[in-house]
Amino acid sequence: MIYLDNAASTQIHENVLDAMLPYLKEQYGNPSSIHRYGRLANKAMEKARKQIALLINADPSEILLTSGGTESNNTALYGISEKKSHSQIITSSIEHDAILEPCKKLARNGFDIVYLPVDNLGVVNLDALQNSLSNNTCLVSIMFANNEVGTIEPISKIAKLCNEQNILFHTDAIQAVGKIPIDVKKLGVDLLSISSHKINGPKGIGALYIRNGVDIDPVILGGGQEHGLRSGTENVANIVGFGKACEIAALNLSENISHMKNLRDILVTKVLGEISGVTLNGHPEDRLPNNAHFTFLGVAGEDLIIKLDEYGIAASTGSACSVHTQKASHVLEAMGYSYEQITGSLRLTLGLFNTLEQIDETVNILKKVTAELRSVSPFKEKYSF
Repeated sequence: MIYLDNAASTQIHENVLDAMLPYLKEQYGNPSSIHRYGRLANKAMEKARKQIALLINADPSEILLTSGGTESNNTALYGISEKKSHSQIITSSIEHDAILEPCKKLARNGFDIVYLPVDNLGVVNLDALQNSLSNNTCLVSIMFANNEVGTIEPISKIAKLCNEQNILFHTDAIQAVGKIPIDVKKLGVDLLSISSHKINGPKGIGALYIRNGVDIDPVILGGGQEHGLRSGTENVANIVGFGKACEIAALNLSENISHMKNLRDILVTKVLGEISGVTLNGHPEDRLPNNAHFTFLGVAGEDLIIKLDEYGIAASTGSACSVHTQKASHVLEAMGYSYEQITGSLRLTLGLFNTLEQIDETVNILKKVTAELRSVSPFKEKYSF
């Protein structure tokens, strides 16, 4: 198998698994217990919190451990909105459903939700943001980088606009953390979401950075863990694995970026140069180093995925979280793409363990599969492939 769906999830790093195993076997104490088992579990958990904080240059006290990116995003939106009834929240039209669905619920509860437009590269319109900010705005939430097309948003500029008006700014950085340098202090963000399984850590664990001084209501109530902000017995093994994954990402960030970007650029060059009727979607430069999102005209993206899978290549059209809804990509719709362009989309996302040989093999198979599908396409005469 050639795995090119790293935006959906990544292979767990061997060193991460090794770090987790003791906390799945002999070190099974509850970190809230005061005996030795509990103290050892708590110590391991706090070490992981420091490792997570270091990756984004935060203070460990600013890291709220969650069950993953979706909970982090929900906590940011609901935790802030609880303080501000019937206020305005500003987001973008290309956010992940973990932002859009809570916003829909908040709208039903009386909040004014503003969805900012993007251009055909997926970049948020800053003029629209500035014109939308008001005394009624309690939170702005814009993703750091888009999970489908890989476009990186102008986060520091967005943060500056929000800071100037004392408006809280949250960014869903789930696709960006561990793939590009992120410094929350330099950026000026107030809240930032992270997910472990996007950076070679275990699934079911994530974090929400909450800048010291930001007042947020708890969403999950109970025993008062996580300083009262997120009750429930902590998943120590996963937290340890998450911390180790962050440590590995921080130590090897430059090397990992170079590796993924080199493979991505070769992939893009070969696909565009060797297969006709293909376009690259998203920003050509300000994009994640591991993301290549294409449109193959005259081919259905889902047919491409099925055929690629037959040849042992794992790929996707977009967000794995919305695949069961069978709906057209709201991201590509917001970018102004036609129905044909949307249905012909294919996302190939690279990871630490991909190789140049895999890229060459993928391109060769893509050429074969594309030609096969186009030979029976109802659009073959229209495009003269």
